[in-house]
Amino acid sequence: MTDSFPVSVLDVVPVWNGSTATRALRDSLDLAVAVEQLGYTRYWVAEHHNTPCLATATPPVLVGALLAATRTLRVGSGGVLLPNHAPLVVAEQFGTLAALHPGRVDLGVGRAPGTDAVTARALRRAPDGADQFPGELAELLGYFGPAAQPRAITAVAAAESTVPVWVLGSSPGSARLAGSLGLPYAFAHQISPTLTATAFEIYRESFRPSGHLDRPHAILSAVVVAGESDEHAEKLIAPYLLGQIRLRTSGRLDPFPTAAEEESHRYTAPERAFVADRIAGQVVGGPETLRHRVAQLRAETGADELMGLTILPDATDRHRSYALLADAVRPAVTHA
Repeated sequence: MTDSFPVSVLDVVPVWNGSTATRALRDSLDLAVAVEQLGYTRYWVAEHHNTPCLATATPPVLVGALLAATRTLRVGSGGVLLPNHAPLVVAEQFGTLAALHPGRVDLGVGRAPGTDAVTARALRRAPDGADQFPGELAELLGYFGPAAQPRAITAVAAAESTVPVWVLGSSPGSARLAGSLGLPYAFAHQISPTLTATAFEIYRESFRPSGHLDRPHAILSAVVVAGESDEHAEKLIAPYLLGQIRLRTSGRLDPFPTAAEEESHRYTAPERAFVADRIAGQVVGGPETLRHRVAQLRAETGADELMGLTILPDATDRHRSYALLADAVRPAVTHA
């Protein structure tokens, strides 16, 4: 590909067996510095609770640390699960971040719980929280910028800030909502790969220009693992996929298995089929395969940006994967 196609990072801050959440969080700070030098556009962090394999319980706190560690990278949430929080608090948090780091903050919001039912109750999440999402999103939008809706409560700093609010989703419904509100959209191909093209089409068809955006703008997020060859990439992704297999069979969210654990695992035929399906559906391979898969997904969806989710046990391999993606998708990037 010769034209520019912005690439970004989606980070769930993975925790590996034998390591700690503290180590994972520090690795994320190092990764943000590295991808900024590679010319990446955004760095978003997810929200999960009571999930030992993912250290992303507090996106605003981590976003603040990432902003402080970098200079030009846009940093945001991918995303804040709005039904878990009061919209006013979210507006105050991200308004404050934007005041301290103007022009560099993104706020991605979603409607999923990001946890189990027991933890959702501990978070004070309402049972019908997902159904309330459109109204809570409207409330959130009303706190930001010069056009903030007059109300008895002001979200201090947010009213002075312009923070892009992105709708995140993995279904046609989220695409329709984002389009109807004239908001930018990010679709989770890593969750619902069979719905990706449909969701992008619905988003564009539903889009209505707004004070937020005059034309559709959409990110495609996907699992991306780049190696020196296809075989190398498939070896790199194997521990993550074994973790997915264990989750499917046990329902437990334990830290991801190490490379050594994966090498000793004896795969069943259904497990091998699962691995093959996941590799085929995402963006996994050497440089040539990466170019082909990215071009294919871009042609099928019309995505404006690609956001890569790379879950690897070795920090050096993870950095290298993002460097290879930059080389494959954006050949004009100059490495610092």
